[in-house]
Amino acid sequence: MAAQKKTVIEFPSVSDRAYRESRRHLKVDSIMSKKVVTTTPETTMNQAAQIMGEKHIGSLIVVKYKTPVAIVTERDVLSRVLATGKNLKKTLVGDVMSYPLIRICTSFEIREAARTMINKKARLVVYVCGKMAGIITASDLIRELPDAPETSMVVDDFMTREIVTADEDETVYAAATRMGKKRVGSVIVMSDDKPLGIFTERDLLSSFLVHSRSLDTPLREACSGLMTTAPAGISIHEAAKIMAAKHIRRLPIMKKKQIAGIITARDLVEAYAK
Repeated sequence: MAAQKKTVIEFPSVSDRAYRESRRHLKVDSIMSKKVVTTTPETTMNQAAQIMGEKHIGSLIVVKYKTPVAIVTERDVLSRVLATGKNLKKTLVGDVMSYPLIRICTSFEIREAARTMINKKARLVVYVCGKMAGIITASDLIRELPDAPETSMVVDDFMTREIVTADEDETVYAAATRMGKKRVGSVIVMSDDKPLGIFTERDLLSSFLVHSRSLDTPLREACSGLMTTAPAGISIHEAAKIMAAKHIRRLPIMKKKQIAGIITARDLVEAYAK
């Protein structure tokens, strides 16, 4: 008679538990981006977009009289310029920037920062002794989301189920304009009713505006063909790990070989902040 196998239950060690607990109380100064890129209100939005594209960042702090006063983002390029029919080369940063800046101090824990970001609907500028020391974005936060009960919730409860798609023959300009009007940061590019890839606002800045590449380019030549996806039912923490590892901010969620929704870095922050 074969011997029965004993079930071994492994419990996290004291050091593991202590480490996980410490991650839950991280301060923002340990995760913030310390290199803050600035611009001025007199800069054109085309120049601002090129700076963001070249630096692979999503925002610039606007400085006036050597004082940080506002912020301009890649979403502003879409929603406040392209979607409204304005000319990037004639529109100034001062025409579309957002103010006041949302300021926090280095004593904030990351969950406090997440809640502030969601409540204020903005990136956070970190100050030390009255001086700007860094910036906190949704991407900064998801890189450090702790493995804790608040991140064990499944992505299905927080993902966007209404997927914005675009045909492969559609131009980059048309897609960017629609993204701006719908206030979304990406479109799923379709070919014969099947996903071909994804095109994001970061692609617009880094692959097109920074190189003055024609916005009449069809999406089939512009989208990221190797689209990272994840299965439905994974946790917020697992999704954050995938996105941080792949350096992406949007993750299509698959169910029965179909795209069931898309989860963004901001969605993850909102889930963690609850």
